[in-house]
Amino acid sequence: MPSAVRPDTAVVVSRRSGVIKFTNCLLVKGTDLVYEDLWISSVTGKILNGQEILYGHLTAPDEIIDLGGRILSPGLIDVQLNGAYGFDFSVIPEDGTMTYGKGVQQVNWNLVRGGVTSYLPTLTSQRPEVYHKALPYLGPSGSARDPALGSESLGAHCEGPFMSPMKNGIHNVDVLQTPHDGLSSLSACYGPSNLTPHAPSPIKLITLAPELPGALPAIQSLASMGIVASIGHSDATYEEAKTAVQAGATSITHLFNAMKPLHHRNPGIFGLLGTASSSISKPYFGIIADGIHIHPTTIKIAYNAHPEGLVLVTDAMRLAGMPDGVYDWTNGSRIVKKGALLTLEENGKIAGSSIELVDCVTNFLNWTGASVAEALKAVTETPARMLGLEGVKGLLREGADADLVVLDVLEGAVGEEKKVVVDQVWKFGVKVHDREDGREGERV
Repeated sequence: MPSAVRPDTAVVVSRRSGVIKFTNCLLVKGTDLVYEDLWISSVTGKILNGQEILYGHLTAPDEIIDLGGRILSPGLIDVQLNGAYGFDFSVIPEDGTMTYGKGVQQVNWNLVRGGVTSYLPTLTSQRPEVYHKALPYLGPSGSARDPALGSESLGAHCEGPFMSPMKNGIHNVDVLQTPHDGLSSLSACYGPSNLTPHAPSPIKLITLAPELPGALPAIQSLASMGIVASIGHSDATYEEAKTAVQAGATSITHLFNAMKPLHHRNPGIFGLLGTASSSISKPYFGIIADGIHIHPTTIKIAYNAHPEGLVLVTDAMRLAGMPDGVYDWTNGSRIVKKGALLTLEENGKIAGSSIELVDCVTNFLNWTGASVAEALKAVTETPARMLGLEGVKGLLREGADADLVVLDVLEGAVGEEKKVVVDQVWKFGVKVHDREDGREGERV
């Protein structure tokens, strides 16, 4: 695996101010593309105030980069990634956790080249011992602020095992649990050292079914700890889902998948995207825009119902980036991969995804009629806000991390679809990928 940044690059940066100016570019600002310059520091890894640097501190940039009119976006954020490039976050190798840690790093190196600069490594429903061993390796990893490490974990996403056996999807029903004792049940499953009110947790988001006994007090506890409680793999009615939001749930995991379908007399979990009231706010919701999990028109309906809450996710499995074929899975089943489509060999059920996040952006852009900036917001600003990281991630704002993606939008012939392409990726103010020459971590 190539190193993301060459050692001699860091030496050069350390002897200079590290100020870099991007010019002739379109910045993603909310739902607009704005023709502006952007200043960053490769020393602090932060976005700078260009006017203050130039006129207040009388500092000229070390480097001026002309992007030729391309789009400069915040780095992409994927809040549901089960694995990729042959590695599964839910599988502890036979030779132990040291190999597991190396596998996580390998995913980080590969993932950043697709524009994903931050993500939530996701654990599917497993027995407690798997969480105890895996979670210490999946917590927030950005404190070193080292671009050579690749994509950054913002904390783990535990998808289960506190889910409805009626809506388990491909999760092994034999390992599912009920949170009878609220937070204590969750702590026993994930490990007391990984989930306690008295210490930082490696967990950032937990998906659970709110109709289960003990789920509502668990949601209240998670909200008080700053951990996102997300409704998912649930047979909840609209009323039960509404009660969960009132208890502190702020998100829905892969909307429409593994939940009651919309019905005109009971809208189910989807009903939470209806009109907000004084007693309930509309939650964020994940959407898998791979053309397999959800029909494009259904995605458009959800987006129109609550555009500020839509978060594009991949729900990618370890087979993402792997050749087509038949592969063993964690619960003893076998998964068939055909392109982006993953299905269980024994019954044909959809078994996660193998799509890249930038391709979700492309699909969403073409299916909904959203603008490029609106589509990018669903993988930058909105997930950052959902995770309580607005101002640190997901925005091109002074003081935010200089996690950046240079994008090109390829226009087809009349009537053909657009395609969003990742040209460059910058992590903490240092370029770690350039599509044009294939070199990693080298300025050109």
